[in-house]
Amino acid sequence: MEWFVVGALALTVLFYLVAIYNRLVALRNQYQNGFAQIEVQLKRRYDLIPNLVETAKGYLKHEAQTLEAVIQARNAARKSLDQAHQNPTHTSIDALNKAEGSLVQALGGLNVVMEAYPELKANENMIKLHEDLTSTENKIAFARQAYNDFVTAYNTYRQSFPHVLVANNTGHTMDALLLEFADTPSIQEPIKVHF
Repeated sequence: MEWFVVGALALTVLFYLVAIYNRLVALRNQYQNGFAQIEVQLKRRYDLIPNLVETAKGYLKHEAQTLEAVIQARNAARKSLDQAHQNPTHTSIDALNKAEGSLVQALGGLNVVMEAYPELKANENMIKLHEDLTSTENKIAFARQAYNDFVTAYNTYRQSFPHVLVANNTGHTMDALLLEFADTPSIQEPIKVHF
């Protein structure tokens, strides 16, 4: 009878450990899928930017430096995304965060320049591209929020006791990194309301 109780207890502990491991795997898969959703939207943004720049070139002849900065920032962000996709380490995710911050800042500079050219703002192609880019930015924000929620759930579960004991012994030794794109200075400034 004692062997039966010991065996049942050992089997219960084993099933509990397997359940912890399976939950870690499921949570890791959720945040990896969340990153894949962000990747889709970022690639869409990267594809829209050259069209936006080409449309603006004809109007912004004196703003070549601004256009070049947008293209350079886009290319750097695309490269960082590819590196993060191939090897999602803390270093590559951090590099992606920085590259995206630079791209958002460059796009903000382009928006400021475009304000000075009413005929560009009225161009149908520019309006459509700007709407597509705005829609994509919203999708990126939602996808990033979902990804960060998945990362938080994974990290919390991984760090909890006794889960941390199972995690550290089954390949789940590192926390996942949040994706926190730096805001542009214009976003950080308070909104000015005039009556």
